[in-house]
Parts: sequence; structure tokens; C-alpha cells
Amino acid sequence: MNTRWDILGLGVAAVDDLFYVERFPRPNTKTPIQAQERQGGGLTGTALVAAARLGVRTAYLAILGNEALSHFVLEGLEREGVDCSPVLHHPDARPVYAVVIVDRSSGERTIFYTTEGYMPVPPERIDERLIEQCRVLFVDYTAGEGGLYATMLAHRHGIPVVADIEREQAPAMAELIPQVDHLIVDMETAARITGETQPPSMVRALARRERACCVVTAGEKGCWYAEWGGEVHYFPAYRVEVVDTTGCGDVFHGAYAACIALGEPVVRAIQIASATAALKATRPGGRSGIPNWPTVEAFLSTATHVSPG
Repeated sequence: MNTRWDILGLGVAAVDDLFYVERFPRPNTKTPIQAQERQGGGLTGTALVAAARLGVRTAYLAILGNEALSHFVLEGLEREGVDCSPVLHHPDARPVYAVVIVDRSSGERTIFYTTEGYMPVPPERIDERLIEQCRVLFVDYTAGEGGLYATMLAHRHGIPVVADIEREQAPAMAELIPQVDHLIVDMETAARITGETQPPSMVRALARRERACCVVTAGEKGCWYAEWGGEVHYFPAYRVEVVDTTGCGDVFHGAYAACIALGEPVVRAIQIASATAALKATRPGGRSGIPNWPTVEAFLSTATHVSPG
């Protein structure tokens, strides 16, 4: 079957209401909101938009409803060029909704969210013909049993799987994690999974299985990675003025998946993913700040790294 998409994403797309404050308040205090806006978010939704802005063909598989938040998600993804024709519908389904408080003094964010109404796609609703039409399957931890089944289908057709496992105790993740070809996790998640305290040891523990690559990310501290059978390498973060870190991890995942779909080597994928995520941190919001390929290319021509330590 002909390839229709570079990346097919299975997981969560969210609606984020962002509120910007001078500093995150202490308990039992009040603080004024300096600015607010609504943007699309979610692990898979943001990753697909990041990949689409880098120029690859993307599609989204999920269950959404017929209410305002579902329409907001679909319209936002379609506006970015993400093919939403695989999306299924259920009258009671809703996307994840989040309130994001951004501390302007540091650029860090705190997220309050609800999954009420969120419905992962069950295995029996996943059409194998969709899976075999992509170059890369992207799944996140919310995909559950459907994500595990889709991964099995992808491997049946020789399609690599890139995953964002933010919560390793979510349903089916114990079975899914060993099956992922390109596993990218943040340092806190990696520590919980492996019991290790140092990133290189985390990578070695996660890379023991026959996966193409394992990456452990640590924000402004950079990332550590190892390909199958190789040594652990360190890649420092790029130096930028941080405004808002919302979505940076999701953007890293999406840019990395885009590079794998295009056949780039892992080290190039990590370079581009790091640059794309760094640029996103310079702009407010989880989606509006995602750069396109010309912006990433120009940034890489002059960018410097944060000194490790």
C-alpha cells in the first residue's frame, strides 16, 4: 500500500487555556492574570503540529465528540495541515481540557487538567489499513491498549514506533514500553522506570532491549541518548531566552519523529528536535510558538549550546 502520511499519531490532543502571571502564587494568596489565551495542546496533538510545521505529512487518529472543545481541536489541527480524516466520533467523547498557569518570571508552567470524557481508541476500532499507510507511528501514554495494538500492527509492516511515555503506570504501558523503537522520556519518568539516579545509567537501562534509540531529556540540561548497541552520548541544550516551556517536550517528540520519518540519522534528529523545542520555549503557548523549518534552519546556523554543569 502506498504511503499516505509520514506520521500517524495516536493519543491525546487537548484544549489549553493559558493564564500568564508575574509569579506563581503561594497558597491562600491572590494574583492578577496579566494575559490569557486558548490554544490547542496535548502530547500527540502538539507533536503532530510540530512535525507538520517542519514540512512532513501528518494524520491524527482519536475519538472526539460533537461539542465545542472537540471542534476546537479538529479545526486547530486541520488549520495546521494535520489530516483528521481518521478521527472517530462518539457523542459522549471530549478532548482533555487543561488550565495552564505560566510564571513569567521563569517561563515555567503548572498544568491543571481533566480527562473527563476522554476516550482512547480501543483495539477493535483501529483499522490496520491506516497503520500501513504511514512511515512512522507516534503514540503517547494515553493510547492504552489501542496504542499497544497499533504498535503490533506497525511492526507487522516494518513501521517504526516513536512514543511519549509520560506516565509509565498508565494502562498497557508496561507492555508497550519494551515494544517502542524510539523511546523518548523525561528524566523524572526515566528515574521512576529504571530506579537509576543518573541520566547515563537511565539510558543504559532503557536501551537494554532491542530498540533503535532511547533518549532521556532534561530540559535546559540537554539530553542523553544511545542507539542500539552503542554508547551513551550527551547532547547539550541550545541557549535561548525562555518565555514559556509549555509544550517543549511534545515539540521535541514531534520534531524527532519527523526526522525519523524522513530517514535522518538519530544524531541529526536529536539536533533538530533540540533546536525546535528551544525555539518553542522563546514564545508563549504550547502551539503558537512552534517554529517552521526555515526558522529552525536559520537558528541552527548561529545557535550556541548551554554549558553543561
